[in-house]
Amino acid sequence: MATKAPKEINIKNKRATYDFAIGDTYTAGIVLTGTEIKSIRNGKASLVDSFCFTDNGEVWVKNMYIAEYFYGSYNNHAARRDRKLLLNRKEIAKIEKSGKEAGFTIVPLRLFINERGLAKLVIGIARGKKEYDKRQSIKEREDKRALARVMQK
Repeated sequence: MATKAPKEINIKNKRATYDFAIGDTYTAGIVLTGTEIKSIRNGKASLVDSFCFTDNGEVWVKNMYIAEYFYGSYNNHAARRDRKLLLNRKEIAKIEKSGKEAGFTIVPLRLFINERGLAKLVIGIARGKKEYDKRQSIKEREDKRALARVMQK
């Protein structure tokens, strides 16, 4: 019996790196229902407009979109519910401390399936960029693209 190679799932929040300067990053597990993990394995998830918050020593991700599973029937989940993140106490304490500082927020950066088949979320402590920082990011990206074109020729 031939085994099917698992499809690589790597969902990124491209808007986060544009709007925020990312500091420390943490990889967290996510508490999911059965239909949610099936939708993620199908690539039907989005991190746009999502953010994380701490509550009673727990870290939660809010507004993360996971599409309803097509074959889910009455067992289907809500597409934008709050989902608990799994981190150890030291990491939660650092995130809670950083999240309470003015100008910092906790944003999800990447959702992926690890080699054991578990869904993981990379979150980062981020500081909002000013308008001139965003213009600088665009300029650096265009310069890098132009340099790659010249090196290719």
